[in-house]
Amino acid sequence: MFNFIRRHQRLMQLVLLILILPSFVLIGVSGYSNYVSGDEDLVKVGDQAVTAQEFDMARRNQLNDLQRSMGGAFDPALVDTPAAKQQLLDSLVDRRVLIEIATKERFSVSDSALRQAIAAMPELQEDGVFSAQRYNQLLAGAGITTRDFEQSQRAELAISRVLAPIVDTATLPQIINDELQKVLMDSRTVQLHAFTAEQFLAEQSVTDEEIKAWYDANQDALRLPDYVNVDFLLLNEDAAVKNVASISEDDLQAYFDQNKARFTSPARINLSHILVLPGSDDSEHQAAQQLAKDLAAKAQANPADFAELAKTSSQDRGSAQSGGELGWITQGNWPEVLQNAVFALQKGEVSGVIEGPDGYHIFKANDFLPEQKQSFESVKAQITDEVRQQLAAERFADMATQLTNLVYENPENLNAAADALGLPIQTAQGVARDRLLNNAELGIDQQAFSTAALLEDPRVRRALYTAQSLEQQQNAGVIELASDSIVAVRVNQFVAAHVPSLDQLHDQVKKQLEQEKALAAAREAGKKQLAELQAGAQTSIEFSESLDVSRVDNQQIPKTTLDVLMSAEINQLPAFVGAESANGFHLVKIVGKDSSSPDPMIADFLQKQLQQLWGNAQEQVVMQALRDQLEVKQLPASEQAMSAELDAE
Repeated sequence: MFNFIRRHQRLMQLVLLILILPSFVLIGVSGYSNYVSGDEDLVKVGDQAVTAQEFDMARRNQLNDLQRSMGGAFDPALVDTPAAKQQLLDSLVDRRVLIEIATKERFSVSDSALRQAIAAMPELQEDGVFSAQRYNQLLAGAGITTRDFEQSQRAELAISRVLAPIVDTATLPQIINDELQKVLMDSRTVQLHAFTAEQFLAEQSVTDEEIKAWYDANQDALRLPDYVNVDFLLLNEDAAVKNVASISEDDLQAYFDQNKARFTSPARINLSHILVLPGSDDSEHQAAQQLAKDLAAKAQANPADFAELAKTSSQDRGSAQSGGELGWITQGNWPEVLQNAVFALQKGEVSGVIEGPDGYHIFKANDFLPEQKQSFESVKAQITDEVRQQLAAERFADMATQLTNLVYENPENLNAAADALGLPIQTAQGVARDRLLNNAELGIDQQAFSTAALLEDPRVRRALYTAQSLEQQQNAGVIELASDSIVAVRVNQFVAAHVPSLDQLHDQVKKQLEQEKALAAAREAGKKQLAELQAGAQTSIEFSESLDVSRVDNQQIPKTTLDVLMSAEINQLPAFVGAESANGFHLVKIVGKDSSSPDPMIADFLQKQLQQLWGNAQEQVVMQALRDQLEVKQLPASEQAMSAELDAE
């Protein structure tokens, strides 16, 4: 049975999900509530509650699932935010609401509906048809009875019936559908001119007083989070290559002798040919032989006219048009009977008739390159690199083992590992829990190393912020970043959250103020130009080429600009509108508009999408009504849960 489970892991996961979860939440709620009666409630849902233990279990499962799917690239910080936690808690509450309503209203599922639902599961089908054998085999392999499985499915279907009728029957009114499609499909032909901050940057000046005032007013924005400065050792392919001892001349010569074939270029010949096909019976076969002999005699008598003869007489349609050219042929790549004959030819020589697998050939040698052997001295540098790379691969494995052992045997520093392996101890500043701080934030010109990417790896940051690293001040560990890249890290300084001094941030603040002033100047210039154009003035500014835009094809125009130009009242053309952009101001010249009906296929697609959105909106409204009916209330303990960290298992 265990072999079956190993071979069908995805199927087992599905069965466990659809069997255990519904039966637990619908059938076992009472028992579970009694079991955790001392647990803290986070959200009250009718007579039930979502508890802290239930929430922690869901968080742990979420983290485990993401870790399995994303591997080392997963960063727990992505889901360890108040917003992500609240979203998870809301999903648990919604699930509990549906269970409460389904239980209270005695929702049930007929045997026929249950059979149809199970038969429709792709995991239980073979060639698109439900397989009783596969069904029984799957459940038996998981140690689950059909009764338990079907009971769990009946419960799951009952829960789904709370909202399914709402979604299935929600109908988007035609008048709304028509208006939405019109709004989405109406198009404008526009030309753009951008006023950007960069255009006004050189004109800006900032005083020390302004810098000080901005610094004082933006303390919260300038505050840096807790971060650590670190020491690290990087073991990669380059380090392993440097660690390889010098290679003797004898070893290089032995490698060359073992790989001589790689350093030998076989002979090559450039050929043209005339082909005569053999025929289907003896008489045709003899006639083909005679024709080939006649053509060979002609070609040998006048080799210069070989190409013309091939064009008129060769039965190889692929090469005849090009005068029989076959190009360069490498020795060893042809059937032996042909190869021996053609490589016996001299340059410019025409062969006699040569019988091959596909007929009778007459060859002409257009050019010839003899076998070329590279000398040991000419490839010595290449051989040295290859041998060094091979030895480095072996050395890397040994160094990785040594690095791991030495880092853990000498937890107080990285010196022992660095000395034993000849690796330099590198340093880096500003490794926060969620990111690597940039040079401007730290007030430094640049880091003294070029491998910042390794410190962006979530596994490295997690290792640096363990109790072993921060509290016990030991080496944080050895992390395998890739098959050929390993890093050992250690915290050399912990820096608490703080606002850097004005001296550190002076240049950064100056650039920020200059950028803000330039942005304001760009927007002011854009608005001034827009007002003049709307008043009827002429302009010499250049606009872009015309673009046809709509809400479903925005041509990469920012949403704020698109909203303005699509909602503008157009009494005459051209019309001018404008909108602030992230980098300045967009001036838009509207030169055309189109309100024609969309293509039927596009209209049908839009209608389906709008219908789905309408159904989702209806579902959300009903879900909120059900929450209100059960008087769902988020309790004070939930605030603590939003900021709490999971206990290590």
